[in-house]
Amino acid sequence: MRRKTAQPETGDAQRSAAWQVQSLLLGYPDEALLDSLPILARAVSALPEAVGAPLHPVLSYLDTTQPLTAATEYVDTFDHRKCFSPYLTWFLYGDTRKRGMALLRFKQVYRSAGLVLGDDELSDHLAVVLEFASAHPVPGQRLLEEHRAGIEVMRLALREAGSPWTGVLDSLSATLPALQGTEREAIAALVAAGPPDEDVGLEPFAPPTYKPDFIGGRG
Repeated sequence: MRRKTAQPETGDAQRSAAWQVQSLLLGYPDEALLDSLPILARAVSALPEAVGAPLHPVLSYLDTTQPLTAATEYVDTFDHRKCFSPYLTWFLYGDTRKRGMALLRFKQVYRSAGLVLGDDELSDHLAVVLEFASAHPVPGQRLLEEHRAGIEVMRLALREAGSPWTGVLDSLSATLPALQGTEREAIAALVAAGPPDEDVGLEPFAPPTYKPDFIGGRG
């Protein structure tokens, strides 16, 4: 069976716009993000239904929730519970030596596109990957597809917990190729076994203040 490349109604420009919005919504809900919600809402309204609809509840939550409550929920979700980890290599390698090599892979892809991350950013943070993909769709989508199993595990965990950020992962999933049999098996295996647990001193979580640059990327 021929592999689908993406949702047929989602064009390249729309997919890049969706990844940029998703990147921002996975950032810490500080004043800058909250102030940008009207702009993000307009961007979401221009997206195809399958991609844009899951983002509306996320925007609504951030718009109607007290900032301190949203910030606390964000930290409790993404920084205190590993099953919601936004660091994609963790799902495959846990805190093992292999994770270091996987992180290097991300950095090499970024560097080849002229992007150098700051010292406070881990290269596999999903928001970072999405921001990169919005400006560099071909290598960015390749990274997302390579870690599709982790993305889906994170999506399922957020959905099961009733997290207000579930829609970001639902929207992301709608921009990627339909899951194939082997990918479904990989997801099931990750859910059943979890990542390796050989601890080598890597910090699984960065500070909760990651804020991707606003629409336009880093170049």
